[in-house]
Amino acid sequence: MRVYWTLGRYDAINIMEAPTEKDAMKILLSFQHLVDTETMVAVPREEAIRLL
Repeated sequence: MRVYWTLGRYDAINIMEAPTEKDAMKILLSFQHLVDTETMVAVPREEAIRLL
């Protein structure tokens, strides 16, 4: 897990990896009373090029 402090819309972002979106959701739900979240799925550049 990596955390970056940011300027702008968000105060900080947390980048994490999980085997599936469901696994990520399980982790995020444990923090639901502490923070607001926005989840995005990221694909590495090389994989995105192969999808084209």
